[in-house]
Amino acid sequence: MSRTEQLTQAKGAEGKKRGRWLALSVLVLAVLLVAVDATVLGLATPALSEDLKPTGTQLLWIGDIYSFVIAGLLVSMGSLGDRIGRKKLLLVGATAFGAVSVLNAYATSPEMMIIARALLGVAGATLMPSTLALIRNIFHDPKERSLAIGIWGATASAGAAVGPVVGGALLQHFWWGSVFLINLPVMIVLVIVGIKLLPESKNPVAGPWDLFSVALSLVGIIGVVYAVKQVATHGMGWEVWVAAVIGAGALYTFVRRQFALTSPLLDMRLFKHRGFSGAVLADLLTVFGLSGLVFFLSQFLQLVQGRDPLEAGLAELPAAIGAVVTGLVAGRYARKYGVRAIVSGGLAAIGIALAALTVIHKETGYPLLGAALLIVGLGAGFSFTVTADVILSSVPKEQAGSASAVSETAYELGAALGIALLGSVVTGVYQGFTAPASVSGPVADAAHESLGGAVEAAKSLDPQTAEQMVGAAQEAFVDGLRLASGVGAAVLLATAVAAWFLLKGQELQEGIEH
Repeated sequence: MSRTEQLTQAKGAEGKKRGRWLALSVLVLAVLLVAVDATVLGLATPALSEDLKPTGTQLLWIGDIYSFVIAGLLVSMGSLGDRIGRKKLLLVGATAFGAVSVLNAYATSPEMMIIARALLGVAGATLMPSTLALIRNIFHDPKERSLAIGIWGATASAGAAVGPVVGGALLQHFWWGSVFLINLPVMIVLVIVGIKLLPESKNPVAGPWDLFSVALSLVGIIGVVYAVKQVATHGMGWEVWVAAVIGAGALYTFVRRQFALTSPLLDMRLFKHRGFSGAVLADLLTVFGLSGLVFFLSQFLQLVQGRDPLEAGLAELPAAIGAVVTGLVAGRYARKYGVRAIVSGGLAAIGIALAALTVIHKETGYPLLGAALLIVGLGAGFSFTVTADVILSSVPKEQAGSASAVSETAYELGAALGIALLGSVVTGVYQGFTAPASVSGPVADAAHESLGGAVEAAKSLDPQTAEQMVGAAQEAFVDGLRLASGVGAAVLLATAVAAWFLLKGQELQEGIEH
């Protein structure tokens, strides 16, 4: 081979390598937006509550319906991407995400807001599995892929924590709808650049897309999670039983149907692999701890400690920093110290940080809060990145969309459950506070709906009574937050122990794929 040919070949290889990383930059842009949208609403909650006046239950639905719908559709959308092309699905989803963001920004009632968030979830469900599946097909060297997944995971984890900062900056100058309008320019860039840079990939022998399975997965996940949330907040009732039975029945039927189909939406045999199942469980509960903490600390910092939205958002930045730092090195450390050590250690770190928050009170200084957030971010970066790598590398490239969807379902379901279950604990304790005897029925009822409602209702009272009622409401909210932190800590520490056994012998790939 001549010197000229060698140089040409080297330049071609370098160009391909640069192209891979440029393509990754487009993919993480999509991940960042979806992750930011999962938590950006936390800081906007007080302003949104004042404007739309939702009930406590409506407020919880506004906060978590986005994640519920994404979780219910991810498996279906991952499988659809395998069939029609992941690039095509990503670009269509990005366009829809931008358009529906406008509907969210200009919602005029709690009901309209819930519907708009649900539609945003449908669009978001097309983005997440497509990004991870494309990474699986773009990066064939396992070590390069681990770094790419690390960047992807760091972006996803950091996005959840950066959401409050973005929201805080916007809320300083604009109305709450602005937190959605920022999606538009980003999605326009993503579509234009993605058309040029992203390669298309799909499963050439995927088979037909089963619409009945799509419906079963959506009904099953939303039904079960709704039942769990309602029983934690309001106790058992006929509607809880109906939702639980319908949801569990739909999921059971979904699983049975996947085993029977020649081209299933999700190959359930993957879950027979102990390492795969352990990674999915760890994935889900990592995000459970991270999102639940970020969502409720946003309200604590604003409504209890009186910080403005931007200050509260910046106060939560250590979680993002921690996730980025450990996400980028997680693959290297997992190869050196073992997958189970890194994942279990990450889960334990989140559990310990949550346990530290069981001692907070209204006047708790920032050092404790900042340290807890940093440790949660560090733990999430390690655990979430390595589990995503394990899940993705355990299947052939042709099934990358379905495997990605499993990882993303765990992520979004974890986010939804973190808000719903820990939120239900907070709400259950909060609603037991005693308003001053002189406060009338309607005002007291409004105050018991949410802490934001109590602050708003207090504006109609004389200063002394208002101070008494808001003080009692804040104390009740902090009591609920302490209990929720304890529950979260117990769950994460138990999962760390389970992951140690489930991930025994699990290793990341070393050799280059051909």
